Amino acid sequence: MTDGGIRPALRVNGGAVDAEAFYALACDPRRSAVVEACAGAGKTWMLVSRILRALLDGAEPSQILAITFTRKAAGEMRARLDEWLHDFAAPAATLPQRIDALRQRGLSPAEAEALAPALGTLHAHVLAQSRPVEIRTFHGWFAQLLAQAPLDLLERLGLSPGLQLIEDPEVLGAELYQAFHRAVQGDPDRRGDYVALVRSHRRHTVQAWLDATWLRRSEVELAAAAGHLHDAVPPASDVFDGCAPGAPLAVMHDAGWRRELQDLAAALGARAKTKSTQAAERLLAALQAADPQDAFDLAWQALFTATGTPRRQLGDLPAQEAVCARLETLARWARQQAAHEDHARMARLAEVLLAEYAALKRRRGLADMGDLETVALAMLADDEMSGWLQARLDRRLRHLLIDEFQDTSPLQWRALHGWLSGYAGTGAGQALSVFIVGDPKQSIYRFRRAEPRVFAAARDFVRQGLDGVLLECDHTRRNAGALVDALNTVFADAAVHDGWGGFRPHSTAAGGGGQLRRLPGVERERSRADTESDTDAAGWRDSLSVPRHQAEEQRRLQEARQVAAAVAELMTQGVAPGEVMVLARKRSMLALVAQAFAEAGLPATLPELLD
Repeated sequence: MTDGGIRPALRVNGGAVDAEAFYALACDPRRSAVVEACAGAGKTWMLVSRILRALLDGAEPSQILAITFTRKAAGEMRARLDEWLHDFAAPAATLPQRIDALRQRGLSPAEAEALAPALGTLHAHVLAQSRPVEIRTFHGWFAQLLAQAPLDLLERLGLSPGLQLIEDPEVLGAELYQAFHRAVQGDPDRRGDYVALVRSHRRHTVQAWLDATWLRRSEVELAAAAGHLHDAVPPASDVFDGCAPGAPLAVMHDAGWRRELQDLAAALGARAKTKSTQAAERLLAALQAADPQDAFDLAWQALFTATGTPRRQLGDLPAQEAVCARLETLARWARQQAAHEDHARMARLAEVLLAEYAALKRRRGLADMGDLETVALAMLADDEMSGWLQARLDRRLRHLLIDEFQDTSPLQWRALHGWLSGYAGTGAGQALSVFIVGDPKQSIYRFRRAEPRVFAAARDFVRQGLDGVLLECDHTRRNAGALVDALNTVFADAAVHDGWGGFRPHSTAAGGGGQLRRLPGVERERSRADTESDTDAAGWRDSLSVPRHQAEEQRRLQEARQVAAAVAELMTQGVAPGEVMVLARKRSMLALVAQAFAEAGLPATLPELLD
């Protein structure tokens, strides 16, 4: 029970349980489990507790592999395990304290009492082993697999041993794009693809597409290898019945369709109204256009507004409604065909870009994170390699634990699944226990291809394939009751009125106290004249010495000053600086907050500033 008498929001396989039953399963190293837990629920605490229990259960440190997403997280996990082992072995640690620690980690009173002496000697046992518990990032583990990869596999993947790992491939961007543009310029067909895309979508958009292709190259290369890259977007004729292959707008020259347009033009022209007459003239111009695209554009402009809605002011002629419906159908056909052609051009350019990137890495003797993932996928999921590598892993490992799983990419999960699927159907008590913990709501690494749906796939695999349990924890140890109450109120309302499904009410171990304050709103000016600064409104401004103070920046600064005032008030109430944290979406906002602190006489480093 919480301090406020509210039952902790804990579930096992969908059914509510108490904390004792929950942690008995979460920390049991012999049972595979997936934990979906909210912020502040103690996810890493559960993971490290499970490592502690595995060591007490007889596992050697080298038989435990814990994987997380960042080196910082791996370091914190390792530090927490070392701290616990040291504290439990310290002379000051009493037997009741060790028993209580084991009770918190899911053991019964009798089990905790029996294992408490071993907990006191566990630190010395771990230090005596030749290898520690293996706590790595995904890419650190994949790099280890790369070091074990056979030469013929590396050669098949276009890699070589002894490569230097580059963590941020964007530093190669300038050199890569110089080589890419040279290659495109020297190939008339690829130059035509590039020019056509730039004409349709502008250079900035095309560059963004190329960047996305490069930074997601592993997925692009897998799609190409499977033969799905070039035909991923089908032509309009494959999607819509009646559409001519390669020419969805060829119907603009169809005799029957031309008669419909001509009849509508005559009916609109007979109305002798300016807008109707203009529409009739454009329809007649469409009939005269030799190019189907020009004909379609003129007909569309005649009957549709710039926002794509029918021109209701032309009247309610039945023929107009029918023609508009047909034009909307043709527009869908044209969009599909354009998407198909754009995708085909991008696929061809992607091949050039990725070939130049591979050549650049070979010249420099480099490998990137995508190379590590590709090697891991080949070794863990490829039939030629998986048996040999899995045998080695199976002989050594008994426990696999993965933290922050919501940040796992589809490719990383595919590599893991290739290994773990060998245990599917063996039931509980299999040679390898798997523990996955995370929160899809906290997935923040989309730019690194993290995909929250991967969590759902892994959850289903562990439950169905490994006979594991699903543990759901919406009980935070971090946030005060006032904040949790506000969270539940907002999201419960959103679930009812806005269709936000899947939210479960949260509880807290911090009790019902705390204060929740709402800063005053910053009014947004509506008129365009109001958006100009006083300096600009006054006339000439020396741009070399006088900065432009735009309205949006002024609003953000006003908000930052409100934050500074609220922090200053907290300081007067005895709140310690270390108890204050300011969160912002962007660093630029934090700079304004620091400026506001200075204006208020507060040190800029007073609270912890995070973006």
